[in-house]
Amino acid sequence: MEERSFLEKSQKNFCPYGVVPSQTIFPGLVLLTACRGDGSEGVPVPPPLDVTELMRRNRSHDALAARAKFQPPANIVTRHYDQPLEQLYTTIIKSVVLTQPHTFMHAAYDPQIQAHFVARSRWLNFPDEIAIQVMPETTLILWSRSIYGGDDFSVNRNRLAAWLAELDARLSVQ
Repeated sequence: MEERSFLEKSQKNFCPYGVVPSQTIFPGLVLLTACRGDGSEGVPVPPPLDVTELMRRNRSHDALAARAKFQPPANIVTRHYDQPLEQLYTTIIKSVVLTQPHTFMHAAYDPQIQAHFVARSRWLNFPDEIAIQVMPETTLILWSRSIYGGDDFSVNRNRLAAWLAELDARLSVQ
């Protein structure tokens, strides 16, 4: 039987949510191995998200943009959009999200008008997950969260703020 290297064993045992297998000697190596993927590789495909049941694990590693009285409370309050649901959904995905560097489509649930993306950090390739949903009455909900670490240094909040600003700019041109 062929002997596998530690790196190969670590890749096989990689858990994308940061749980390091107990038999590994160098947990940091497993984390760096996990961040080597391209696009959404190594991140499990999320099921459709029921945003009315959203549970935020830790507010220091995620950001939520939603309407004013949304629960849980949003970090960024989104405005009402006058576009039809499908047009708003298409505009934010094609004209905003997919134009961002290191950002990849992960799953789309068109009946729910919902899509999920993976954005990777520039330097260490850490993956973040982002969910976007357009609700009736054209309410836009965006939830961006880090997979690894306890603090995102406001990366997720800044990302959502930039995307919303870009969306407003795109919609003003239309």
